[in-house]
Amino acid sequence: MKTFYQILANTVLANVTNMTVWFAMIFFIYLETKSVTATSIVSGIYLVLTAGLGIWFGSLVDHNKKKNVMILSGTISLIIYIIGFVIYLLMPAETWKNPTAPTLWIFNVLLLIGVIAGNIRGIAVPTLVTILIPEEGRAKANGLTGTAFGIAFLICSAISGLLVGAGGMYYVLILGITMMIFSILHMWFLPIPEKEIVHLEHQQGKVDLRGTFAVVAAIPGLMALILFSTINNFLGGTFMGLMDAYGLSLVSVETWGLLFAVISCGFILGGMFISKYGLGKNPLFAMFAANIVIWIISALFTIQPSIVLLSVGMLIYISVVPFIEAAEQTILQKVVPQERQGRVFGFAQSVEQSAAPLTTFLIGPIAETFFIPFMTTGAGVGLIGDWFGTGPARGIALVFTVTGILGLILTVAAMNTKYYKLLSERYMDHEPETLPEGELA
Repeated sequence: MKTFYQILANTVLANVTNMTVWFAMIFFIYLETKSVTATSIVSGIYLVLTAGLGIWFGSLVDHNKKKNVMILSGTISLIIYIIGFVIYLLMPAETWKNPTAPTLWIFNVLLLIGVIAGNIRGIAVPTLVTILIPEEGRAKANGLTGTAFGIAFLICSAISGLLVGAGGMYYVLILGITMMIFSILHMWFLPIPEKEIVHLEHQQGKVDLRGTFAVVAAIPGLMALILFSTINNFLGGTFMGLMDAYGLSLVSVETWGLLFAVISCGFILGGMFISKYGLGKNPLFAMFAANIVIWIISALFTIQPSIVLLSVGMLIYISVVPFIEAAEQTILQKVVPQERQGRVFGFAQSVEQSAAPLTTFLIGPIAETFFIPFMTTGAGVGLIGDWFGTGPARGIALVFTVTGILGLILTVAAMNTKYYKLLSERYMDHEPETLPEGELA
């Protein structure tokens, strides 16, 4: 457990770095260009790269020592942040105000790659839970992982808006470079008791998508779980594309950043609850119950133009998210053979994230061409404007309300399928076994 706590501390350091760069970049683009479409496109690029690289990242985790891949993750991010900092210093301020400027998009994509390199660590950590923590303690360990994420989220939320307000991306990148150096050095000298790489000799250098898909397909209900999360992410892409624009329509960037620091305490609260009480006998039930809560909240927290309503809703929403993440990790850690966990986690990440980019790419233009006009000068003003409110921000709010209703319908329907019962029974009855040498390779 001491080693695991050290890993979590290092993860906090790295996540603060990457998330601060990510948050700050979204704030910076919106404040400079005033374009909702630009922020949604950046979010969409992020999700495309996340989905496209997940399987390969999972293969890296399975085929190498976990410590080595986490150091690699940090090194890639560090190099890219240094390059991005040089570009930022060399370009005139006018460069960042034009949403069609090639330099702006080169800069954005470059920093996105640095942030996404941190996803290697995100896949490695749950596999280390399997290695370091006995089965009966994994749900609580996954809760601690959620708490670590919450701490990082709190810190980056508090500082990203302030840093952008004080100096654009200048202080953001200085902080990112410095903290990533500390993260790499700490991991370098941290001993992790991983004695061997399981079945490396016949899988060296292979992503082995066919074998990974066969493992997933062989577990009753697991593919349905991944597809459910995929559809959820399709709907959730609206939040990534529009939430910052909506929040910034209500308060200043400094206030929005500090507010998110308070709201992000929800990650810590949810993670601490799980680390103390676990997820119950059936993590799958906990996952679906959590989804019902977040979609109800999503339908209600923007129903009036109130920063208080938004803040309370987001706090509840974020407090529940760790239950969803911890439940899926706990299920996979039990039903998937250890030698495949990196690739299955990577496969799940790629598939689940594959739908959200489409939503995120489209939702900005859709909001600007339909929902915003609908609630500004269109039929929505007469239909619901007297109680819902009118204007561009209310158009964005309507997107969230519709998304919440659709998500709730999806979750209730999924809970009544046979796949829910099959995977629940598999988890309750299954004792994981290591695959025979060469099987499914």
